[in-house]
Amino acid sequence: MSLSLRDQLVAAGLVKDKPPEKRGKEQRPQSKDQRQQSKERARQIADQKLAAEKAAAAKAARDAELNRQREQSMGRKARMVQVKQLIEQNRLPKVDGDDYYNFIDGKKVRRIAVNEELRGRLISGELVIARYEGRYDLVAKAVGERIRERDERSVVAPNTAPVAAPAEDDPYKDFVVPDDLKW
Repeated sequence: MSLSLRDQLVAAGLVKDKPPEKRGKEQRPQSKDQRQQSKERARQIADQKLAAEKAAAAKAARDAELNRQREQSMGRKARMVQVKQLIEQNRLPKVDGDDYYNFIDGKKVRRIAVNEELRGRLISGELVIARYEGRYDLVAKAVGERIRERDERSVVAPNTAPVAAPAEDDPYKDFVVPDDLKW
């Protein structure tokens, strides 16, 4: 069997058998500069650790905010799916005809096809108009309240403008405008 290189060198007498002496840091006294440098390194390491902890805390806060936004978005989507489902399951069938009920949605005047019965129920407040994906449907008032709980904007406010008291010098104060006026 072949000997290792070290063993061969020892056998040839070229190397001593005992290992060389190691000089440790303990044997040499540190100079003032070296002590200062080691303190600076320790301070730098502490600063780096502090900066890393701050960065980790900032990342955790950012992640928490992103999670909160994601949960809000998911909750909003779930409510919109519930609104769509409520409208689709409870809407009244569409009416064919030339008679329309005009209503205000935001700043625009919209209209929906109705017959005399539906017009009366809308005016009395038994029915409400629900909006989803650009469509308008008629639903019962109870369903409208359930929809309003999930999304305020999905139910169109009725055409009930506050009635102001007529001024005393108004020449038309004796003429009352009916609520069920057809436009």
